[in-house]
Amino acid sequence: MIYPTQIPGWFTKIFPGIIWRGDAEGKKVFLTFDDGPIPEVTPWVLDILGQYNQKATFFCVGENVQKHQLIFNRIIEEGHSVGNHTFHHVDGWKKSVKEYQDEIEKTDKFVEGSLFRPPFGRMTPQQYNLLKKSRGVVYWTFLSGDFDPDFHVGKCLDEVEKLASDGCILVFHDSLKAQKNLRIILPMVLEFFQKDGIQSLALPQKST
Repeated sequence: MIYPTQIPGWFTKIFPGIIWRGDAEGKKVFLTFDDGPIPEVTPWVLDILGQYNQKATFFCVGENVQKHQLIFNRIIEEGHSVGNHTFHHVDGWKKSVKEYQDEIEKTDKFVEGSLFRPPFGRMTPQQYNLLKKSRGVVYWTFLSGDFDPDFHVGKCLDEVEKLASDGCILVFHDSLKAQKNLRIILPMVLEFFQKDGIQSLALPQKST
């Protein structure tokens, strides 16, 4: 499976202003989780984040929030941030600007805030131009690849250990597809954070 674990330099020229690193220095990072909330994975993620006293940002799929409102409420109550990840986890390359906007606005009814992450990291320049005025469009410093059947725990942990500083944004997934790998790698990442004195913060909403 091919996917960009890090954002290439040319990408930020096409999409100026995307957030690929958070506003923090030193041993501060931003854990993020995409595709939830779902009962099979998200409560476990919240439990282990609580055990290690770490905060995160959850980019939520609207239909999952609609189905699992209590889990979504728990995310908020425990001090994490939330962001919009479209209602049906759609691929921006396969949607018109209007269709994409409708997906996002439908999710706005369930997920308050200005943060947005495009599913698959895919959106067109036209879609981005519409979004950038009012939303913080968040990509990543490192994409874990926990959804990949060929996921390599050691390689992932090595990259996290190299990159985890100065506002690095790390992407994991609280999804059925990723849960097997996530349940292995996330405790290892959090243990490393604890030993190295690294704090994960919740991304702030974009001020308007």
